[in-house]
Amino acid sequence: MSGNDTLDYNLAVTDLRQTCDGYDAMDGSQHILVVDDDKELRGLLSRFLTDNGFRVSVAQDAAAMTQTMSAARIDLIILDIMMPGEDGLSICRRLRANGTIPIIMLTAKGSEFDRVAGLEIGADDYLSKPFGIHELLARVRAVLRRAAMPVPGSPPGARRVFEFAGWRLDVSRRELRSPANALVDLRAAEFDVLLALVEHPQRVLTRDQLLDLARGRATTTFDRTIDLYISRLRHRLEADPREPALIKTMRSEGYIFSADVTLNGAPW
Repeated sequence: MSGNDTLDYNLAVTDLRQTCDGYDAMDGSQHILVVDDDKELRGLLSRFLTDNGFRVSVAQDAAAMTQTMSAARIDLIILDIMMPGEDGLSICRRLRANGTIPIIMLTAKGSEFDRVAGLEIGADDYLSKPFGIHELLARVRAVLRRAAMPVPGSPPGARRVFEFAGWRLDVSRRELRSPANALVDLRAAEFDVLLALVEHPQRVLTRDQLLDLARGRATTTFDRTIDLYISRLRHRLEADPREPALIKTMRSEGYIFSADVTLNGAPW
């Protein structure tokens, strides 16, 4: 990070402290782990997040991250993609295979390919460097709210199984089963988009709404990734993906999930 970048960052932090005085105290016990090989950036993010009410730990690589996670409960990871040794994409894939800890990925790369790659392997959000510090805080809060949000219509801890057109979507197990009871392999992002559709049947959802519902983020500039997820879901769910009966396109509006849905056997 250059001297000018550091100055801009510090000015942004000062401004943000003034504008955040009215925020609630939900962050007091939440523990964030910043994983980045840039020592200066780790320090800046640690100070900024601490000043905004979070507990913060830092790690320079995968080994240090693993050691920290073995010693403390972590609520969210801010994870850089470009690091020596095991890179952020590999770390994210490994973390997601073993749990659901929220992950926000950082990278100096801004191509659509990198964004899609991070989201497809299960990242909850994505920021390209350089990023606005206001936006980082907003996304951290949004992802944490999403992770802690109870699902409407179900008591805490209850098993939730949606059914539609013979399909079964088990939210607790994060499983999709076909009408023949075959387990269907879905990537994390595909599952989240399908769940957002199933939870809002017979309602037109824009791409931005689907991103917000599925990943708990504010509207971003890469809403076209939703089209990729919808295409893949159609190939898994539809008898003819070219003439979809379940996930329909509403021209110039978005998508609508047209099937009747039940939750735990009751109409949804």
